[in-house]
Amino acid sequence: MNDDTAPGDSPASTWKDKLTALFSQDPQNRSDLLTLLNDAGLRGIIDHEALSIIEGAVQVADMQVREIMIPRSQMVCVDEDQEPRDFLPKVIESAHSRFPVIGDTKDEIIGILLAKDLLPLILQNGKFNIKDHLRPATFIPESKRLNVLLKEFRTNRNHMAIVIDEFGGVAGLVTIEDVLEQIVGDIEDEHDVDEDSFIKPVEEQARTFIVKALTPIDDFNEHFESRFSDEEFDTIGGIVLQEFGHMPKRNEFVEINGFRFDVLNSDGRRIRLLRVSSI
Repeated sequence: MNDDTAPGDSPASTWKDKLTALFSQDPQNRSDLLTLLNDAGLRGIIDHEALSIIEGAVQVADMQVREIMIPRSQMVCVDEDQEPRDFLPKVIESAHSRFPVIGDTKDEIIGILLAKDLLPLILQNGKFNIKDHLRPATFIPESKRLNVLLKEFRTNRNHMAIVIDEFGGVAGLVTIEDVLEQIVGDIEDEHDVDEDSFIKPVEEQARTFIVKALTPIDDFNEHFESRFSDEEFDTIGGIVLQEFGHMPKRNEFVEINGFRFDVLNSDGRRIRLLRVSSI
């Protein structure tokens, strides 16, 4: 029996008592709340996985779409005048479920094509008209906060939105999975096996990149032509964490070997996402 549970006490009542004692002094701000939650984790009132999810849910209220979107240069699109034989190889190779359909340029999004809507092609003998299968595209600004976007995704049952910059051009896209990963961590499927790392350019900022903290140091060095040692750590996140000397919060930054590392996302156990720029 757990030493904290007296005879006759149920686990549920003990857990409730612990939480009541923990919040006996109301937190005055978000920082106080996170401190209390971390204290609950240390006491074993909340397990580490639950704590990570709670912290992620709190953090999305401070995050904007521009921080997690897939940039315009990496969008996998289908041209409106393409025949299935032309775009199907791209659909199969990318393994995505939704594709923006464009006109002359990526700034002209005419709709969203769902991969599942292509299944009738197996039995269809007539001419395929892509416009007959398009879903309306949802457009959002780069500055939209993730908690608001998630609520809109749930309300409207959309899974993808096109991100627009301040000049009205397409800056990228974001999916509901991108938002959920900020709360629960990476959502892996059979297509994510070889995608444990990535480095994405921030198009509107020269020499600035969004980098996953799990990016291997060798990959980071190769991309940035840097010389970080991999003797002590395997990932760039490990080097950044060592330099901080503590678990950093969002918007904290550190400068190492000519690079500035801004923390975009972290939880109580690890750094998840970094913005890297040359200095």
